[in-house]
Parts: sequence; C-alpha cells; structure tokens
Amino acid sequence: MATDIVSQLADSLAKAKVEEGELSYKGQGRKLDDSKSVEEIVKEIENFEGLQALRLEGNTVGVEAAKAIAKALETKSLFKCCYWSDMFTGRLRSEIPPALNSLGDALMLAGAKLTVLDLSDNAFGPDGVKGIERLLKSSSCYTLQELRLNNCGMGIGGGKILAASLIECHKKSSAEGPPLSLKVFIAGRNRLENDGATALAQAFQLMGSLEEIHMPQNGINHPGVKALATAVQHNPNLRTLNLNDNTFTEKGAIAMAQALKHLRSIQVINFGDCLVRPVGAAAIAETVSEGLPILKELNLSFGEITEDAALAVAHAVKNKNQMEKLDLNGNCLGEEGCKVLRDFMEDSNMAELLASLSDDEGEPGDDDDEDDDDDGDDDDEDDEEVDEEEEEEEEDEEDEEEEEEEEEQDLNVGSKFSTPPSAQRPPDVSSFLSFPSPDKLLRLGSKRAALIEQQVDVSDARKTAEAFLKIASVYKEDNGEVKSAVLESVDALLRKAFSSIQGYNFVSSLLVLLGLIKSEDKVKPVLVVAGHLQALEHAVRQDYFPKESVAVLEAFMSRNNKALESCGSSRCKLQSTLQTTRTES
Repeated sequence: MATDIVSQLADSLAKAKVEEGELSYKGQGRKLDDSKSVEEIVKEIENFEGLQALRLEGNTVGVEAAKAIAKALETKSLFKCCYWSDMFTGRLRSEIPPALNSLGDALMLAGAKLTVLDLSDNAFGPDGVKGIERLLKSSSCYTLQELRLNNCGMGIGGGKILAASLIECHKKSSAEGPPLSLKVFIAGRNRLENDGATALAQAFQLMGSLEEIHMPQNGINHPGVKALATAVQHNPNLRTLNLNDNTFTEKGAIAMAQALKHLRSIQVINFGDCLVRPVGAAAIAETVSEGLPILKELNLSFGEITEDAALAVAHAVKNKNQMEKLDLNGNCLGEEGCKVLRDFMEDSNMAELLASLSDDEGEPGDDDDEDDDDDGDDDDEDDEEVDEEEEEEEEDEEDEEEEEEEEEQDLNVGSKFSTPPSAQRPPDVSSFLSFPSPDKLLRLGSKRAALIEQQVDVSDARKTAEAFLKIASVYKEDNGEVKSAVLESVDALLRKAFSSIQGYNFVSSLLVLLGLIKSEDKVKPVLVVAGHLQALEHAVRQDYFPKESVAVLEAFMSRNNKALESCGSSRCKLQSTLQTTRTES
C-alpha cells in the first residue's frame, strides 16, 4: 500500500515538473472546466509547502476550476510568481474576468507578495484587465517587478484601466513603505494606440524604475510615441526599449532621440518597422554618437531610411565597443547604397555586426515607372503643389523687383529735387530675409545681428535653419565687409538659438533644406551655394556649436551628393574642419 502511495506521488510530481518553490503544469493541454477536473492540481498545491510559483500556461481554465485552484492558494503566503499565460483558450470572454478575480482575491487573502504576473496570450480584452484591477491595486502587487501582458487585446480602454491601476498601486505603496518599482513591462499586440500608450506613459514616468519596455505592434503614432519618450527619460535604468512596428514618423523619432540622451544604461533599441525616416534616423544617430556607451543592439529596419541616413547611423556605432548587432534591413538604400554601407562596416571592422540587407526596398523612386498607374493622381497633386510654389516664388520675385525699381525711382527723383540721403527707405530685416543680397545686409547697419535676432523665432529649428541659409547665401570670401557682416549675424543667430533648441533639431532641419535628406513634410530644398558651407564651417568652429552634431554633419558631407557638387573647395574645407573638431572633442 505504501509502495503504491509513493509511486502515485512520484508520478504526480513528474507530471507537475516540480522545481524549487515551483509547481508547473506548463503545456499539458488540460481542459479544466470544473472543480472535479482540478482535484489533483488542488491537492498538489495544498500539499506543497513553501509554494512560490505556479505555472498554468498552455491549459484551459474555466470559472469553477479557477475557483477551486484559488481556494488552494489562499494559504500560500510565500507565493510570488504567476505564470498564467495562454490559459483561457476556447473560453468565452465573459468567463475570464470572474476566473481572474477568484485567483487574485485568493492571493490577496494569502498575503502573497508578487514579483511576476504573466497573463500573456489570453486575448481577454478590456474586461480581462478589469479582472486583475483589484489585484494590481492591492498590497500583493506592491512588490511586483515583472508585468507581462503580451497579446491580450486590451485596447485603449484596457490600457487606461491598467495605467490607473499601476498609478494607484504606486500611490498606496509609497504611503505605506517602498513604492512600486516595476522593472519589466511587456504589452505587445494590444491595440493600445495613442490614448492607451499615453495613459501608460504617465504610470511609467511616475514609477521611474523600468529596465525593460516591450510594446510592439500597438498602433501607436507620434503623439503616443512622444508621450512614451517623455516617460522613458525618467527611467534611467532602462536597458531594453522595444517599440517595433509602431509609427514614429519624424516627429516621434526626434522626440525619442532626445529621450535616449538620458538613458546611459540602454543596451537594446528596437525601432524596426517604425517609419523613422531619414530625419528621424539622423537624430537617433546623433544621440548614439554622443552617448549610449553600452549599446549592444540597434534595430532601425524597415524605416524608409535612405543611404546617407543609414551611413550616419553606421558612423554613430563605430566606436561602440559592446555593439553586437545593427539592423538596417528593409530600408531605401538601393543596390549601390547597400554596397557602400557594407564596405564602410567592413573597413571599420564591424562587418559581422551588420544584419542582412536582403529586403532592401531600393532607392526612393526606383519603382516609379511600375507604380505610375497607381500613383499618378498623387504625382499630379505633387506636381501641382510644386508648380503653385514656383508660381508664388515667381510672383514674390516680381514684386521684389518692382519694389526695387520703385526704390531706385524714388532715389532718382530725390536726387533731382536735392532730397537728403536720410529720406531713403530705412533698413528692413524682413525684406533681407525674403530676398537676401549683400547690399541689403550691409544697409541694416551695425545693429544688423540684433535686428535679425529679433525677427527670427530661434525656438523653431526650421525657421532658424532657414534664416541661417539666407544669411549665409550672401557670403563673399573676397569682400571683407560682407564676410564680416555674414559671420557676425550667423554667430548671433546660432548662439541664441542653441540656448533654446537641441542641436540635432537644427542639423536635421538644415540637412533637409540642403536637400541631403528627405522630409515627410514637403520641403523644397534650397540651391546650395559655397556661402552656405563656408558659413557652416565657421559656425562649427565656434564654442556655441553642439559638438554632438559634428559626427552627423560629417557623415552627410562625406557622401557624394549632387546638391554639393558645385561647392567642391568649400565642401572639402568643411569636411576637414568637421573631422578635426570631432577628433578634438
């Protein structure tokens, strides 16, 4: 008889896969409908002294079965880990909340102090979140370190309930002792969208303890990404940030690039399939270049990134000693761009770090002929917009010419009637910025720098870059007076601007306006002249210019680009200065 009992116990323990403090029924495919179907499990839970973890993954648990299991857990005060993913397969959604409530109430009654709560792959929707709401707000979750809710279909509503529960838990735990310090948050494939992500961002910011955030495939656009960017800045120990397959666009990518500057412990960044685009990639490259000392993995795949931006990223990771993987697959490099990138990685002894480029989409425009039928209307609209812009520019130029003719006529009339020079039209900054000329700049007088500062909104990176290029366009190396006026004005403008805007914002806007990277906004590049590069070379050497922007500028200036072909010597001088400045810093 005793032998039979020992045999049964051994068989039961073998099925349960007992480890230290853990009872596991993982992947056994049991259909647990009622109390009778879980008699064996209940008995094993009751008899397990010091139970700390229960694995029910890969089974299907009904309401009555959950109640019976819960009853057995009511005395397990040492319980810590709930591994309960994929345990409601085939159940009605209405069955899940009461089942979860029963289990949660039992843990609270036992006085359990949870560290892991894993309910992934249960597709329980917002109602399922309600089923764990009481538990999350209770003292049993004050000690929670890992919350795994991947693929639960929470939706916006569920995300808001979850966020409110975490905030409440943090508030209550702080009042009673150590605050909730969640370390791992996983909630991919939950349709959280912007509102759900924004709500959770508030909880993340409040806790400030996260080390891993995984939120891929949630339909989050740039407003939600911006909210998350603000939140992650307050989590300095963050090691992994996975936002794969959400839609950053430039706005979200730039905000996230700024946030990453605060994360010295970050090791894995997964922004694959996030549509960061060239401007966003350049901003991220700048952040990587200036910091992130222990970065191991950077995924910017499938982001519509072009060759120049990809090379900027490659330059940025060049001196990352712990780097293990750079993924730039599925972007818009083109065959030649892929070769250039591979060559650079090989020359930098980083060839083994670069992921496959087999899914590259080709350079933008490669498929224009094939897509003419589908995109014809869009192309026509774009052409119409360009035509309208050109017409407006022509009209503005005509107006300016008329204005100048009238001005000349006034001067001629004035000389005829001996009108003193003081009657001439006073200097006009807006006229200079609209249609720059050396003469107009000089006529602004000794206070030109202050006048330009007052006219330009330096808190706006795009407007600052536009003003810089207009001032620089009249630069003349062989005219000392004009040269001094340009450099004096540039120094005043940028010194003030960099006190209120981030360097990468200015550089990104500048690269777009120079036609070196494409923007999601329809921005018509300027015609690059030598003065632009000569003034930029001067600015780079000044103490106000952010040194972290130098590597990004160097990467883009080193690439062959038609926009720069007419400025050979100026470009070479700028490249030399950029290289020297980067080395010195």
